[in-house]
Amino acid sequence: MADTSNAAAFVEFERVQKSYDGETLVVKDLNLSMPKGEFLTMLGPSGSGKTTCLMMLAGFETATHGEIKLDGKPINNIPPHKRGIGMVFQNYALFPHMTVAENLAFPLEVRKLSKSEREAKVKRALDMVQMGEFGGRRPAQLSGGQQQRIALARALVFEPELVLMDEPLGALDKQLREHMQFEITNLAHDLGITTVYVTHDQTEALTMSDRVAVFDDGRIQQLAPPDTLYEEPENSFVAQFIGENNTLEGRIEEVQGELCTVKLDSGDIIDARPVNIAGPGTKTRVSIRPERVEFMPERLSPDAHLLDAVVEEFIYMGDTFRTRLRVAGRNDFVMKYRNAPDQRRLKKGEEIRIGWLPEDCRALDA
Repeated sequence: MADTSNAAAFVEFERVQKSYDGETLVVKDLNLSMPKGEFLTMLGPSGSGKTTCLMMLAGFETATHGEIKLDGKPINNIPPHKRGIGMVFQNYALFPHMTVAENLAFPLEVRKLSKSEREAKVKRALDMVQMGEFGGRRPAQLSGGQQQRIALARALVFEPELVLMDEPLGALDKQLREHMQFEITNLAHDLGITTVYVTHDQTEALTMSDRVAVFDDGRIQQLAPPDTLYEEPENSFVAQFIGENNTLEGRIEEVQGELCTVKLDSGDIIDARPVNIAGPGTKTRVSIRPERVEFMPERLSPDAHLLDAVVEEFIYMGDTFRTRLRVAGRNDFVMKYRNAPDQRRLKKGEEIRIGWLPEDCRALDA
């Protein structure tokens, strides 16, 4: 699945392909368009093509086929330093022999700005990332989080319309990483900067982005806002890659309107929403999110499917309980529910009945 380009697009990939050896395509026929001011994340496993797309947009890699446009103008043949794009990398890429202020002034010197202009812009950029008092320090005197803030300030100092970020928070600890996620998102939106962000971290993609492009095998598998990706995955790869997901294998028995009947490999019969199936008689993989599964009978709707389950493992996670169950011949089925005074804690080996609504269950490609 891919987005088609349009007149209002600020960043456009038109049928872009990339091969390093002339045979294997690492990016396959990519069509993607972004409006101005959008925060788009390219998400996917290693080798899926997301970083290659970012590098082609930056100018560090050349497209084998197709065209990349910025604000309506083709940029395939424009060198990186003339594209006016800000870049932030995981390893910060700061000059160790320069002070923080000198690091920020460098891209301004390249653009031949006067000393007074450089000083004003450096001060503004440092204030933006709450590092106003650190101008005289060298990178080695800063923590990892502080260095990443300076790298971000350097990408913003010449006021680019487009900023590219490649796994920028990968080296930070969890708490600092989460804090920086909000800072980067708020800054990008406040300044109206168009941002392309590359990560393999699903949580990062879901919390930061206006839209997420999920990559696999050199193609965009789905491009959508975070809630749509999570609630309405279009294929098995997206369902498995975004968040936690249960899958049950089966065969389509019949399709009636907005629901189809699936006979699971265990023999159980359930209904699901037909999303990406070939039709009756074909194999399918049914997808159900763990938080949509319920086990307290009084909370189950009359329309819910009920299946027998055995508790294999009960895990206390603070705000939630995570339970691994044996269901329909599988022992990797997960149910999540919130920790509340009225919630029962299950015990290993306990036999229960679980259920979910048919509309929460999606029949996808096998």
